[in-house]
Amino acid sequence: MTELFRAENLTMQFGGLTAVSGFDLSLCRGEIVGLIGPNGAGKTTVFNMIAGYYTPSEGKILFEGKVLNGKKAHEITKLGIARTFQNIRLFPDLKVIENIMLAYHCRIRSSFFGAVFHFPLYRREEEEMMRKAMLLLNEVGLAESAEEQSSSLPYGKQRKLEIARALGTGPKLLLLDEPAAGMNPSETQELLDLILRLKEDFGLTILLIEHDMKFVMRICERIKVLDYGITIAEGTPLEIQKDSKVIEAYLGEVRTC
Repeated sequence: MTELFRAENLTMQFGGLTAVSGFDLSLCRGEIVGLIGPNGAGKTTVFNMIAGYYTPSEGKILFEGKVLNGKKAHEITKLGIARTFQNIRLFPDLKVIENIMLAYHCRIRSSFFGAVFHFPLYRREEEEMMRKAMLLLNEVGLAESAEEQSSSLPYGKQRKLEIARALGTGPKLLLLDEPAAGMNPSETQELLDLILRLKEDFGLTILLIEHDMKFVMRICERIKVLDYGITIAEGTPLEIQKDSKVIEAYLGEVRTC
């Protein structure tokens, strides 16, 4: 398989604290890879470095051969990396379809003035955004909720909406931060099926953080394990389940974020 993404020796320091140290990861096109570890292990810090919210203290991030270090979050989104968040970050006062349409703005050609004065190009692009947004909502089973306020959706549907909004940016690599958090078993199964279908339909590569180990073991082809910012294991789900360092990290002293 062709390599899409590579992280080399990523290190993130905050003052005297090293949150992540020497992190390496290679992702091939079409893979689903899990990033797991106890609370405070550095998983979200890795996502924040990849997505451009943090600039690594050391190391290099490559996406389709391009160095991402120093690029802003919106620039990285435009290159083809999108993410969701552990805590859902929708625009609660906007309609469901409006949340999706906002994602498409990173791809439009119209200028600020074109949008303000509704020039013909912007009107055409707005119509196209609405059409594509409805297609995405249909993909995730939210088409009937298009005109509802996003804050009125049940929790599980808000999770789906956040994923749909990320897809609206046209990603090749999708970062999912605890997508199954707070879901019951039925919702979790529905989400698992949805992610697998979206991966095929959109040709996605997926890196996900998740604490639901059953979910991780069922959906991921490979898993990388962090503990105190250091990689302690990497392998297939079966290899990870049997790794003594992983078992010790998860069964050891309870940690706080």
